[in-house]
Amino acid sequence: MQEDHQHVDQMILHASCVAVGERAALIVGASGQGKSTLALQMMALGAALVSDDQTQIDRRQETLWVSAPPAISGLIEARGVGLLEATPIKTARVYAVIDMDHTETRRLPELQTRVIAGIGIPCLHKVDSPAFPAAVLQYLKTGRREPS
Repeated sequence: MQEDHQHVDQMILHASCVAVGERAALIVGASGQGKSTLALQMMALGAALVSDDQTQIDRRQETLWVSAPPAISGLIEARGVGLLEATPIKTARVYAVIDMDHTETRRLPELQTRVIAGIGIPCLHKVDSPAFPAAVLQYLKTGRREPS
């Protein structure tokens, strides 16, 4: 289990974020790891932009909520194309963290957890598959069934 920051009520993370309804995927990783690319791919499949590059995290009791800092709300960077406008979702609940720094190679991995502001959030690692954006989108819609 990895810890990002201690128990705080508000912070800004270097992360992109998309959502399906009120369920958000917080996409984290080093620069150049594909955070904006994954967000754009998921947006093409129906997800909505919350924030790109910088994401505000607000802890409310035992839930994390995300939004875009006002200066970048509604903007996403497309490498080689430029800054693109998108209609953002104003706020959503963090349902999953997508870690672009680690690649998942197991077919049915155990669920990992990432701790942000003292709250454990399910964490998925990047998968080198064209189906990965669709799989994350479906995860946001319906969750995941654990193997029996």
